Amino acid sequence: MKRVAIITSSDMGYQGKREDLSGPAIKEIVEREGYQVVSMDILPDDRSMLSKRMAEIADENLAELILTTGGTGFSPRDVMPEATEDITERKVPGIPEAIRAYSMTITNRAMLSRATAGIRKQTLIINLPGSPKAVKESLEYIIGALDHGIEIMTGEAGNCATMRLQN
Repeated sequence: MKRVAIITSSDMGYQGKREDLSGPAIKEIVEREGYQVVSMDILPDDRSMLSKRMAEIADENLAELILTTGGTGFSPRDVMPEATEDITERKVPGIPEAIRAYSMTITNRAMLSRATAGIRKQTLIINLPGSPKAVKESLEYIIGALDHGIEIMTGEAGNCATMRLQN
């Protein structure tokens, strides 16, 4: 069973002034898809705290997947993409590109997302939007492809295509 950690970036949520609805939306979807949720954190929009927690999860091999929600917009406090890029070793641009392309069929505001994705050690990190509706739409769109990517990343599966050697 693949393990997932969920991180919500929200000053108000961290202070207990707003209920986190996006983190639980992620949890519902990934559990339905057979993932084990190993942690759920609500952290402030603090670049250092966010990057430290993501690095800790990856470095201690606590999860193969980290899904973040919030902090990907234009507000000066929205720093999730920067926190993610601070600690990832390899970029995975196709995932946020796919999410934005799909989301553009729903709302043109999708172009305002600064979300990113990357790999640290053997952990895939993906920034999702902050609203529960957008989280659901985005995650349900990409979840089917994630298993294969994680299996390739962790060495559980071989290459996407097999080669036949000729004698």
